Amino acid sequence: MNNSTAKLIENILDKEKMEMKPTRDGYGLGLVEAGEKDERVVVLCADLTESTRSLGFAEKFPERFIELGVAEQNMATVAAGLANYGKIPFVSSYAVFSPGRNNEQIRTTISLNNLPVKIGGMHAGISVGPDGATHQALEDVALMRVQPNMVVLVPCDSVEAQKATFAAAFNGKPTYLRFGREKSPVFTTKETPFEIGKALVLRDPSTGSGRLPDAAIVGCGILLYNALVAAEELSKEGIECSVINSHTIKPLDEKTIIEAAKKCGAVVSVEEHQIAGGLGSAIAECLARNYPVPQEFIGVHDRFGESGNPDELIEHFGMGISSIKEAVKKAISRKTPR
Repeated sequence: MNNSTAKLIENILDKEKMEMKPTRDGYGLGLVEAGEKDERVVVLCADLTESTRSLGFAEKFPERFIELGVAEQNMATVAAGLANYGKIPFVSSYAVFSPGRNNEQIRTTISLNNLPVKIGGMHAGISVGPDGATHQALEDVALMRVQPNMVVLVPCDSVEAQKATFAAAFNGKPTYLRFGREKSPVFTTKETPFEIGKALVLRDPSTGSGRLPDAAIVGCGILLYNALVAAEELSKEGIECSVINSHTIKPLDEKTIIEAAKKCGAVVSVEEHQIAGGLGSAIAECLARNYPVPQEFIGVHDRFGESGNPDELIEHFGMGISSIKEAVKKAISRKTPR
């Protein structure tokens, strides 16, 4: 971890002083930024222009914005047609509707033809809160990860969300981007590196001290903040953890994951998603092939969501700071002595 990266988390424990923004805000800013760079960028929406933060693009580039109404399946096929004729389309809706409702159209018209359509899935995870189980997308990453050609991005805060949106516009691939509604800590900066397919080590206690970490916490999305706080608290107990931002679920940065497993000997995955099919599964598949180590999974364990306060739901579903700390200790206890 270099000095610039260390500055990102030096005040991580003081949440009250941190800027709070939903990751969907970064999507809106990224759309405008991409639209300013390239007139091929077009945005489609399914009657959720303000909620998906597509409004800024619609106001600046009305001739490149298409409102399709409550028709997510049609939106996917229209976007595929636009991409086939040289446009760079973004489709915006709630994640339970896109890719939830239009999964077949995404598969057949976008992924199968390897068309560069970008799918913005909003209000993902249980942190949507009072909307309840029907609107809490917990399987969207799994749906998209298994589709050939599809890139899957889960940014950790609004700043990274803007970078991810802009980068996705020009990667030439079908891409799913996942965003949340609830305000969450902004702990990266404009200077923080971002590259699709390249995980970022945010915390590495071996730098300087030479001590190998006891475990690696690999996270994505807004729960990455909890992972950082958990690592800081564990350090006070004499347990040192690396923390890795794996914002790209597919293609997974296997090199960084394998290096972390070799260095630490235990891994904990952290995500606001079903533990089946998401980041944790991708990591487990990678390590099973290359370097098996004990792994614990923080996420939703084969349940649907519930209505409630977002912070309370995170705790209720075992994704809070204390749960991450417990998972780290359990993974360490399963390590083979060196």
